[in-house]
Amino acid sequence: MRSLLLIIIFINLTLDFLAQDVFYKKIILMGSRFDITVVDTDSTSAFKNIDIAVTEIQRIEKLISSWDKNSQTSRINMNAGVAPVEVSTELFELIQRSIAISNITDGAFDITYASMDKVWHFDGSMKQMPNEVDIENSVARVGFGNIILDKGKSTVFLKKKKMRIGFGAIGKGYAADRAKELLISKGVVAGIINASGDMNTWGKNANGEDWTIAITNPMNKNRAFAIVPISNRAVVTSGDYEKFVSFNGKRYSHIINPKTGYPASGIISVSVFASSAELADALATSIFVMGVEIGIDRVNQLPNIDCIIIDEKGSIFTSENIHINEK
Repeated sequence: MRSLLLIIIFINLTLDFLAQDVFYKKIILMGSRFDITVVDTDSTSAFKNIDIAVTEIQRIEKLISSWDKNSQTSRINMNAGVAPVEVSTELFELIQRSIAISNITDGAFDITYASMDKVWHFDGSMKQMPNEVDIENSVARVGFGNIILDKGKSTVFLKKKKMRIGFGAIGKGYAADRAKELLISKGVVAGIINASGDMNTWGKNANGEDWTIAITNPMNKNRAFAIVPISNRAVVTSGDYEKFVSFNGKRYSHIINPKTGYPASGIISVSVFASSAELADALATSIFVMGVEIGIDRVNQLPNIDCIIIDEKGSIFTSENIHINEK
């Protein structure tokens, strides 16, 4: 009788598993394309949950946007050099974590990058290098050490006038993480939040296998150079193969070193695997600035972090614990 009961349970579980399907929606959020995928047995509940994720991402955008004059982030920027601004615990902790990443990367990641004067343009309009004085002056107000946090009062103060913070190198990753956490709390068994390359996954595909992601070949963006299985992890790929300038035979990325004002060079693609898209997002940007050798060394010192780097010659570098299947 017990064997028969186990067989019946197994059959029911198999039928439930086979009834699962993958549901997907593409939408523009935070000025970028988001692809939200969930595994469910019913299209109505699937798209209801996708809409819940969309609402959460929109909420985060209102919190961290530096374009919305009414956002807490904008109030911090408007009061730079004037007065501390009380913010929500959520935003305070995001800024606190951002400063921690700045320390880990020796300032290669810095949310005060938003204070930079714009002297580099990657829209095809630049015909010559900016002069050295303009480049040096462009980062005069940049420096995460000038962010003053008061945890007791939950306030943020930017010491220098005209300083600004921005979350362009971490915000979409954070939104992907929050959307994932919310959907898991709603009982969604599996899915992917893909925020224009800032991706977080959980569970398994409807066929019971791990999700697989394709990493774009930076030498030919219409092809993948590797297929990587991923489960309950985040991966972020950053590339400069669409936004860069070249002068005197040297290629300059749109990712600018916040300490020097000069664009990163030598790397064209970075993929980082981590427990959160927020951390992977910040590290992917940082590695461009740090370079191959320092970037790989720094990743190897961090637990449960992996990376794949492709340099401008097409050479591939990986951290110690990652294995890829090249196509």
